[in-house]
Amino acid sequence: MFKFLFDIDTWQEVYDSFSKNKLRSILTMVGVWWGILLLIGLLGSARGLENSFNRLFGDFATNSVFIWGQSTGMPFKGFQEGKQVRLSLTDAKKVEDNVEGIEFVVPRNQNQATVIRNFSSSSFSINGDYPLLDQVQKKKLIHGRFINQNDIDNNKKVVVISEEAYKQLFEKDENPIGEYIQINKINFKVVGMFENGNENMGPTSNMHIPFTTFQQIYNQGDKIGWMMITGKPEYDIKQIENDAKLLLKNLNKIHPEDNRAFGSFNLGKEFAKMTGFLIGMQFLTWFVGIATLFAGVFAIGNILLITVKERTKEIGVRRALGATPFEIKRQIVVEAVFLTLVAGLVGIISGGWILIALDSAFGQGADAIIVNASVSISIVFIALIILVILGTLIGLIPAFKATSIKPIEALREE
Repeated sequence: MFKFLFDIDTWQEVYDSFSKNKLRSILTMVGVWWGILLLIGLLGSARGLENSFNRLFGDFATNSVFIWGQSTGMPFKGFQEGKQVRLSLTDAKKVEDNVEGIEFVVPRNQNQATVIRNFSSSSFSINGDYPLLDQVQKKKLIHGRFINQNDIDNNKKVVVISEEAYKQLFEKDENPIGEYIQINKINFKVVGMFENGNENMGPTSNMHIPFTTFQQIYNQGDKIGWMMITGKPEYDIKQIENDAKLLLKNLNKIHPEDNRAFGSFNLGKEFAKMTGFLIGMQFLTWFVGIATLFAGVFAIGNILLITVKERTKEIGVRRALGATPFEIKRQIVVEAVFLTLVAGLVGIISGGWILIALDSAFGQGADAIIVNASVSISIVFIALIILVILGTLIGLIPAFKATSIKPIEALREE
């Protein structure tokens, strides 16, 4: 059935047809080229933005909210406005037990401290954490391990440090595991090292020590700096935030309408906004790209109609020599698909170069706007299939026009 595709005469006819009108053929292909270029360029840019957003959110569980205490905005039950609010482990436990839809509640503490090793010293943020943190904010460990339950139970003086802290305290290529550093003049054993994550989505995390050890050395009692709440996937994190705040107001004798007492950052809500933006951008990209493709392919169809009219006598001769209507149609459809595919392939290559340029210009560094702008092979195949289908359909119009002319009338055409 497809034997004619390997027939040199078929491609000789295609070449002869287009070589007679090179400029017109090239200009006709520009529409398809531009459509594919837009499709590849915009889809790749959308993917780059998505990668940037994913890096921005770091390794946090996205269905999460941070809540911390501030100061009250109105008097209530004998307390004056401006009362300082400090959360506690009891508050965290109550929230976990009484708010519907919660998966995890992670109490956290933080303080600044001077850290010394040999002759190197610097100031870092020290976080008191539970092992559960590694489930809601996964640490990409380079060496060693994260804090475990044994560390918590025995108030161990162990620390997990960031890659940035390692660079400031250790020599290049030195293994930090098992080495000791001083935090506020107390020796801590390094048990793990992790890659630096994105710090825009939460407090800076240079070092993690067991929560119980943090309580002990900073005399915190059961007070916590903030809590990270992660909701189950099927629950609305905004509702969980509202329910948790209402419960915390009740526990801390704060007016139910006081919106200043607790600060929060709803990671799930922000993530949903960005996801919606990306979905909208991808839809717009497909719409604009395919609409432009249709316009370009229709232009090819119009040009082929003109070409068929110019080749009326040639078609008449072929019909008189025994060419069937199917063979005539097939030849014109091949020409349409060939034009469309060539323009599309050039568009795909051009789009790829544009994505490389975008990644080079905007995809470098920690604050990159577009990260690894690219399109998958499946998208490229889908685009090529669309081109073949559109080229075939649009080629049928001039093909039927060509076979509608009777041979004797075609031979009379001047």
